[in-house]
Amino acid sequence: MLHEGNQSTDITFVLLGFSEYPDLQVPLFLIFLTIYAVSVVGNLSMILLIRINPKLHTPMYFFLSYLSFLDFCYSSVLTPKLLEILVVEIKTISFMGCMMQFFFGCTFVITGMFMLAVMAYDRFVAVCNPLLYTVAMPQKLCAFLVAGCCIWGIVCSFVLTYFLMALSFCGSHIIKHFGCEYSALIAASCSDTSLNLMLSFIISTFNEASSLLIILASYVFLVVTIIKMPSTGGLRKAFSTCASHLTAITIFHGIILLLYCMPQSKNPLLLVKVATVLYAVVIPMLNPLIYSLRNKDVKEAVRKLINTKLLSHPT
Repeated sequence: MLHEGNQSTDITFVLLGFSEYPDLQVPLFLIFLTIYAVSVVGNLSMILLIRINPKLHTPMYFFLSYLSFLDFCYSSVLTPKLLEILVVEIKTISFMGCMMQFFFGCTFVITGMFMLAVMAYDRFVAVCNPLLYTVAMPQKLCAFLVAGCCIWGIVCSFVLTYFLMALSFCGSHIIKHFGCEYSALIAASCSDTSLNLMLSFIISTFNEASSLLIILASYVFLVVTIIKMPSTGGLRKAFSTCASHLTAITIFHGIILLLYCMPQSKNPLLLVKVATVLYAVVIPMLNPLIYSLRNKDVKEAVRKLINTKLLSHPT
């Protein structure tokens, strides 16, 4: 099978993007550029804020800083190419460039998926065992969990990319997408893609089921603990610490389930492109906003940082 794929390594793909809407190219460019700029600033600011503020040196914010890093990386894999093809006439990408874009994009998405699961477990430990929180979540365990998420993301992406590279791409080499998204690449191939579709479905379903199971189990135990809390103040505080995380989980997993855990033929092309824009461009912008606007500690850290800067630069 691989000898067929080797014939395709010197080809160049044509990305159609949103070319069926020529009047929207400039408005879309401005919208996506604005979103990307907000995403980059928001995620890098979140990482910097967590690093420089000692109060945020806890497992929760350790995981949040890595989630922000993943969001920054993922949006930077797809969005620059999307912006490019909206303003240039020759909308192309090399075969190896396409495979690399898919590999890194897939790695960051799967790693982020399990990072959200790890964060759910972290919230469970923090609420259910607050006095033993730092003992139950030592720095070594946190680093191990992050490393595990990254390694699993790389393994899954390597398998999918390996079998993508084994395909032959003939004809016009047109990809009906703005990036090297899995279903768009499958549609562009002239090989038998049944194995690729099966692998994608198995890996996506396993990752979704296992990560959601961890999240569901963590929150079931967490809710039971919260209900048993005697004070309404503790109840409100516990719910507030989890609300932002649940919001991020709902948006992210809803889109992934729609895209990759359904038969590919069920998803119209425009729906695939819009959904990809949501999780590749919009979600990386939303996460820092969700966690900053709904998190008291982050808002307080931002306020202190602003006040410190104002005091150190008197007018």
